[in-house]
Amino acid sequence: MLELRNISFEVQEEKEQREIIHNLDLTIEDNEFVVITGPNGGGKSTLAKIIAGIKTPTEGSILFDGQDITDKSITDRANKGISFAFQQPVRFKGIQVLDLIRLAAHDDRMSVADACRYLSEVGLCARDYINREVNGSLSGGELKRIEIATVLARASRLSVFDEPEAGIDLWSFQNLIQVFERMRERTKGSIIIISHQERILNIADRIVVIADGRITKQGKKEEILPEILGTASAVEACDFYRREQ
Repeated sequence: MLELRNISFEVQEEKEQREIIHNLDLTIEDNEFVVITGPNGGGKSTLAKIIAGIKTPTEGSILFDGQDITDKSITDRANKGISFAFQQPVRFKGIQVLDLIRLAAHDDRMSVADACRYLSEVGLCARDYINREVNGSLSGGELKRIEIATVLARASRLSVFDEPEAGIDLWSFQNLIQVFERMRERTKGSIIIISHQERILNIADRIVVIADGRITKQGKKEEILPEILGTASAVEACDFYRREQ
């Protein structure tokens, strides 16, 4: 179980401090699928990076299975079972896709066939990618799917995805929904997704709406989704749910 207690995060802008997250409390239960949504600039991605250990909160504490991990690094958290997928995946010059999947799985003897299975799950033709270098020769959408494959290989107890649909084409997005559903069934771990996409919101156990660094709504999708769609103006609806074309 993940617990965020009184989390605040500030950044220095010119001569003053700007608060991105304000005194936020959030609990993620074991095997829970939570989607965090809300208007752009509300603090969603910052919160995801705080959970992953990329950013350290200005105030508050983070507990994972009752242990305080507030000051733990992203590597320490990964070793404890927390994975993070960036909105813009990292490129690794000199590292092949096979190496990256083996690293994620902590298995340097993983067979090529097993590694290829993870690529196939995210809609990539494994034989075309398994020996490619994870560099600028790959498109944003390809890098995104390879990154999701590494998260699948890790089989973490808590997986955090920051807008996994970004840069994904329509066919891959439809496949992505199935990937998350299968991932939850297989790993029995918790999943947190930062997303505006209604179809991703529709597969969540719980939706958390964040605006101006605060949780403004949260609850089961049956409660929150109709409320958001029913009260939002046309402009707000576009901001909340950037539907795929």
